[in-house]
Amino acid sequence: MPLSLTACESPERSPQPRRTRHLLHVFASFGYGGVPIRICEVINGLAGDFRHTVVALDGCFDAKQRLQSGADVGFRPLVLPRYNLLRALAKVREVIRDAAPDLLLTYNWGAIDAALANSLTGGCAHIHFESGFGSEEKEGQLWRRNFLRRIALSGARKVVVPSDTLVQIARAAWSVPPQKLVQIPNGVDLYRFRGEAGRRDPLPGLPNGPEMIVVGTVAPLRPEKNVGRLLRAFAQLQDKCCCTLVIAGEGVERQRLQLLAKELGIAARTVFLGHVDDVPAVLRGLDIFALSSDTEQMPNSLLQAMAAARPVAAVDVGDVARMVAPENRLLVVRRDDGTALAEALATLAADAARRKTLGLLNRKRAEAEYSIDAMVGAYGALLSAV
Repeated sequence: MPLSLTACESPERSPQPRRTRHLLHVFASFGYGGVPIRICEVINGLAGDFRHTVVALDGCFDAKQRLQSGADVGFRPLVLPRYNLLRALAKVREVIRDAAPDLLLTYNWGAIDAALANSLTGGCAHIHFESGFGSEEKEGQLWRRNFLRRIALSGARKVVVPSDTLVQIARAAWSVPPQKLVQIPNGVDLYRFRGEAGRRDPLPGLPNGPEMIVVGTVAPLRPEKNVGRLLRAFAQLQDKCCCTLVIAGEGVERQRLQLLAKELGIAARTVFLGHVDDVPAVLRGLDIFALSSDTEQMPNSLLQAMAAARPVAAVDVGDVARMVAPENRLLVVRRDDGTALAEALATLAADAARRKTLGLLNRKRAEAEYSIDAMVGAYGALLSAV
């Protein structure tokens, strides 16, 4: 019979104050992106329970602007030598020794060197978080990376993934045993992103007539997000409806995408907003949210659009079809079928009643399955137990 806490305590001693656990987070980058922003939400939600050191291998800490003022977080850049794995592992091991954390947390492939160094030297308790893949693995996982993942993750106490798709990959490709694998769905701030189904708020600089339909996406402009696919699909709507396309996000692909919009003849109807801080306002300014990525697992932008009560036209990658309301799944199409994506956009653009119904159902699904409180609570329980 397991002992209860009260049975182990001495009645002659007052309980010792709980020591704050120190977490060492290692990211490829702590810039604006889904994973750093999500971890900022977790840190904010667990304020007072942990102290944190964040390592960014590229020296970028832009996402720290999302942290609340009371969060106990330190920041440490770390530049690893290229093409010298042994020296890289030694430098990572040195950082772990200096920080002396209670728990090492590593995020995605970009931090696999830290996971590998800890696995090979047995440095400290370790949890690895895997949330998705870059453009190099959009068609499937690379055997060399899977081989290194198996070694690096063999020493981890837990491997955490958000999606059903990643659960299957972790088991089959990375040989993660079931007892180590934890699934924590991503969460969304339902209050911050709340929108009214069927209502579009005006966006500055955009026409706002009742005949106008605003299609949009929110994404870092990186190759794997394939916003070009959305541009091509949108160009097919030219003769079908009065639409504007809004692209919120910044990145290396922006110039190429702007040139593509000109080539497609849609530059006058396409607005590139660049980086935006007020994402909820952008989402509330859309009639239709679109997602056109080559690879996703459980995209935050989709959860945010669902919380904002937007209908969705998307490609079927990762768990996207499972995430949206069942009634919206007919508008989640095969990834490489640009005509089908255009037809999904056209279907929604032509039917205001359907847009309102699907937006409301997506909002209800986000409330039922993807609250930020549930996500933060699950993270807190895991980080306290390991």
